[in-house]
Amino acid sequence: MVNETLVRVFHNHVEGRAFVLRNREMREAELSPRMQEGVRRVFGVDLTAEQVVTRIIADVRARGDDALLHYTREIDGVDLESLEVTADEIDDAYRVVPADTVAALEFAADRIRRFHEKQHIDSWIDFQPEGALGQIVRPLERVGLYAPGGTAPYPSSLLMTAVPARVAGVEELIVCAPPERDGRIAPVTAVAARIARADRVFKLGGAQAIAAMALGTATVPKVDKVFGPGNIFVVLAKRQVYGEVAIDALPGPTETLLVADDSADPMLCASDMLAQAEHDAMASAILITTSPDLAQRVSTELLRQLTVLTRESIARQSLETNGAIVVVPTVQDAFDLANDYAPEHLCLLTADPWSQIAQVKHAGGIFVGEHSPEVLGDYTAGPSHVMPTGRTARFSSPVNVADFVKIISIIGLNERGLRHAGPAAIEIARAEGLIAHAAAVEQRLERLRPE
Repeated sequence: MVNETLVRVFHNHVEGRAFVLRNREMREAELSPRMQEGVRRVFGVDLTAEQVVTRIIADVRARGDDALLHYTREIDGVDLESLEVTADEIDDAYRVVPADTVAALEFAADRIRRFHEKQHIDSWIDFQPEGALGQIVRPLERVGLYAPGGTAPYPSSLLMTAVPARVAGVEELIVCAPPERDGRIAPVTAVAARIARADRVFKLGGAQAIAAMALGTATVPKVDKVFGPGNIFVVLAKRQVYGEVAIDALPGPTETLLVADDSADPMLCASDMLAQAEHDAMASAILITTSPDLAQRVSTELLRQLTVLTRESIARQSLETNGAIVVVPTVQDAFDLANDYAPEHLCLLTADPWSQIAQVKHAGGIFVGEHSPEVLGDYTAGPSHVMPTGRTARFSSPVNVADFVKIISIIGLNERGLRHAGPAAIEIARAEGLIAHAAAVEQRLERLRPE
């Protein structure tokens, strides 16, 4: 391993593989000193993030709106008179947000809608001589969407969940977004909520927002499923309320993995890695390449481009902690490592990327060629950018229409179907020791007329 600049460069691919695949399971992150100080100020004692979330959820369950107002005042520093965002406040947001930004959000929403309209999940009934079997697809009645704030608002994340929900036919969309110091949510988030046709919007952030949507209060309606990314408190709150409601996922830090050969442009490789790294100090940007020359040039280019970023310190920490460039002997080695990593975003910057898609087993999204940077997937390509992280792409999918519907099975057998399926059902029931199960079928068979 040669640490040439701010990112690790592995010319020994075995060492590189070990670094890239080091334990990536979601674990409770240690709270920063600033967060620990905030916990002591709000609760009067030192608590872990898990303990903080447990207390907040219990308090919201017990005191409802009073608890929500309390934590908004103590954690966010905002003393609210009302939790709900009014139509006038959203109108005011349109006067603040630049027209070009509004147009861009509308453009993105249209692309997202048109993409998801192509995903057909339909009801069906199959009528056969033995009767009918089928499925009814029903949209969820009410879903809750969390729109994170923190260091910056993310209206794109709201569109990426709300628009597929509308395509699926969800009846009611509830949005929660943290308030700013003036007691309003970020104007750009308010605009995105209206573009997405949200029914109600609330000034709530953190674990208290998740608790409100999961449990319901006098003001905030209880939802059927909660969606949206957030900080460690939001993620832990989603984990704790699972069972009260459904959740989309437990998102971890965002990640991008590039597979590149000697045809790749080092400037573009570096820019894609930096675009990922500036998200969060815990984000991961990985390059796997068959070209030692590309590895060296990208390493140099990263340092050059980093210096002009407004979020330089965040990107630097991300690359120094989690970034890596790994040189592998063959393209097959690159895809073997990529599949083991199971990235949220997989970027193919090779001479013939379309021919290599068949080698991808696990990824949240595949970005094919240099004209399809992951940034377009973040905003305007069309698929939802809410994708599985932390190797969960091995068994889960990006947010899509299927996440907003449920399936009801239809079983309508006739006499012929009962005769055919009944004896085996009796046998299995008796093998399981469930005599009443067997009798429920036997009694019906005895009443049938002889064939």
